[in-house]
Amino acid sequence: MIKDYFIIAYKNLRERKLRSWLTILGIIISVASIVALISISEGLEASIKEQFVKFGSNRFYVVVPGGQPGTTSGLTTDDVDVLESIPDFEYVTPYLIIPSVEMEYSKQKAYSSLFAWPSEDSDRRFEDYDFTFKEGSSFREGQKYVAIFGSLAATELFDKDVHVNNKISMKDAKFEVVGVLESFGNRQDDAAIYIPIETARDLFDRPDEVSMIDVTVKSGREIDTVAERARRALERKRKDENFEILTPTQILKFLSQTLGIVQAILVSIAAISLVVGAVGIMNSMYTSVMERTKDIGIMKSIGARNRDIMLLFLVESGMIGFVGGIIGIILGYIASYGVAVYAASAGYSILQVHIDFLLILGGLLFATLVGMLSGILPSKRASKLHPVDALRWTQ
Repeated sequence: MIKDYFIIAYKNLRERKLRSWLTILGIIISVASIVALISISEGLEASIKEQFVKFGSNRFYVVVPGGQPGTTSGLTTDDVDVLESIPDFEYVTPYLIIPSVEMEYSKQKAYSSLFAWPSEDSDRRFEDYDFTFKEGSSFREGQKYVAIFGSLAATELFDKDVHVNNKISMKDAKFEVVGVLESFGNRQDDAAIYIPIETARDLFDRPDEVSMIDVTVKSGREIDTVAERARRALERKRKDENFEILTPTQILKFLSQTLGIVQAILVSIAAISLVVGAVGIMNSMYTSVMERTKDIGIMKSIGARNRDIMLLFLVESGMIGFVGGIIGIILGYIASYGVAVYAASAGYSILQVHIDFLLILGGLLFATLVGMLSGILPSKRASKLHPVDALRWTQ
């Protein structure tokens, strides 16, 4: 008996192919949008967590929110000395970041950001961040005017690609390129140039400035406890609290909350199209009831009950949602993979697609449910038709 409902519903949809597909299209667009947005945001969150696993859970960062380079409100080498005096820390690494620096290569000028850290920590820093070298190697302690190019900086900054042993000019100083990195997946890192912090301080006249401090905690220490110890030590020295200590847990929590808010907003916008699709199904089913009024009268006159008529139209509207859900899920993942491929080509390989079978199942059930709910009112109207009135009805 149930099988008959599906057979009749399928035949009715096939008889009105154009209208059926136009109705299904609304569900396809909405489901595809929701699936694509959720899969991309979940993939991005997973990629970010994977990057933090690579960096390690035994480190934290000291930063000054909104602190301008070169001002007394920022971090200084004195802060580094304070942290180095705490026995719980294995490494305390200062960073100096110059947002935009003019440089020249092969008679062409361009601008790029500079990342600088101590030359004696160079090998460990690149290993910790999982950077691999396409050409050359890290700079060594004692080397001064040497530079390492990120993958994008080497290929996109100038018309001519930069390679090891090439010379570039910066602030009237000649730098030798000693390394070119493989793509890391983060455009900011891939487009940067890395030099020793000692050189950066001399070249840009910033002898005491520090942009950020990276602290590695010794094995066996509880990171939140020692991070709080570092906070108290810095507060005593600085006489203020205009700095932040960011542990991996805090950073991941903030990123997850931010991504969750963005995801909720985007999915809410995409859900509007689902409402439009539901209205389209309802409108299509009302039209179908009108066109098949005589058929309903015939079925009732030979014994069909109200619930049989109602179930028939509910199955039909549910099939519209089901088919739209299947196609929407497939197109949603195709679209998300397309976005990921495009992002990777633009230097953002951190943007990945996450396939979630619960999302697939939930999307399919939700689309089917929306279809059936949209068909409730039209199916009720069809079930309440009197057989005599239905047989007399003319368009």
